Amino acid sequence: MPTADMGVIPGYSLGDRVRGLRLERGLTQEELAGTRFSKEYLSQIERGVSKPTRETITWLANRLGADPAYLETGVGGELELVERAEELLERQDYAAVCEALTGADLPATLQLRALLAESWARMYLGELDEALELLERGAALAPDPGALSEVVYRMGCCEYKRSEVDAAELLFTEALSLTEAGGAPDRLRAHIYEWRSRCYRRRRDWPAAGEDVERALELAEAAGDRMTQAHATFQASLLAERKGELASARRLAQQARKIYAEQGDRQNVGRLLNNVGAYEHLLGNSERAEKCLQESFATALDLGNDADAAQAVSSLARVQLDSGQLEQAEKNARHAIQLLADRIDYLDEVGSTQIVLGRALLELGRTDEAEVCFAQAEESFSRLASASHTAAAWTAQGDLALHRGDEREALERFRRAALALEEIDLEGREVI
Repeated sequence: MPTADMGVIPGYSLGDRVRGLRLERGLTQEELAGTRFSKEYLSQIERGVSKPTRETITWLANRLGADPAYLETGVGGELELVERAEELLERQDYAAVCEALTGADLPATLQLRALLAESWARMYLGELDEALELLERGAALAPDPGALSEVVYRMGCCEYKRSEVDAAELLFTEALSLTEAGGAPDRLRAHIYEWRSRCYRRRRDWPAAGEDVERALELAEAAGDRMTQAHATFQASLLAERKGELASARRLAQQARKIYAEQGDRQNVGRLLNNVGAYEHLLGNSERAEKCLQESFATALDLGNDADAAQAVSSLARVQLDSGQLEQAEKNARHAIQLLADRIDYLDEVGSTQIVLGRALLELGRTDEAEVCFAQAEESFSRLASASHTAAAWTAQGDLALHRGDEREALERFRRAALALEEIDLEGREVI
């Protein structure tokens, strides 16, 4: 382990570090070399004439009470800090990542890795502006096209979560071009295709979304990367759902959930339980749906993930609305909206839940409250720039007007919804 003052030891080369530590320990070259090799050879190492093997570096580090990584690279405790943050990121402990890296004074050799880790954590915490600012700093540090492709890809992810779908698509396409120039690994290319498929899916461009999902799956399978394969299969299930292929969506979701379970990823297992529950409900299996959704909610709570918990309880509210459990639907919808407060990366979920809440209130005869909910849903969806989402809000407002006996207002709302849906071309792509 590095000593407390390891970071201020003078010297830039491996030889400089060996000499600095030796002097700090009060050792002569002969004393440090011991019986392993001559003081002449140690002198050559210190002067940079000879390059020691990894085994020799480890031996010297042990003799000097130093971190072998520091001795070899000039980075000691800082390297361990970044590696620890990356481990926390793999465990999806995003708050801990930010706590570890915020304000850390790191050498140039580690700054890009730290920026990538912290930006990804902040993105999943919903701090999208902060994440993009970190990535802009990272882009300036990227040493080659391969490294820059990773930065640009993550920028695209942030833009997608901000519902800037056009900007995200352009960034993903740019990242793919950079991977070709920089020789990036198949795993990164698979992730880029998987995320770009989301942009096409949001635009209802099913063929393009399907092609990108297939590319992602092929690359993940060729690389033997089970986790990336699970991510791509997850997206394939969502695409099947959007196309109305519910049985296929359920099958793919179960496949992805099985892989996540094999990899020990409880968070994504919980997310897939939410989706499977929604598919079971749409396929007429409401009892199984509620069981899946309750398990998904419990998993999210256990992991401390409010956003996933909100999605599970929102799905449960939809099931309860359809089964006539109006008070429970109202309660759970309000809970979901509360959990997602100020999360601009979940606008679609917030808007959909506001419609569920409004419809429950409408059935309960509380029309004024329902009107407020539908207006809030329209506002949420307007920020998504999605014709199909906004049309759902206008349709709900039309149903409210019919309930009040205002046929003229109902006709106007239904007309606006129909016109919005007409802006989706024959291929199913939104053109607004």
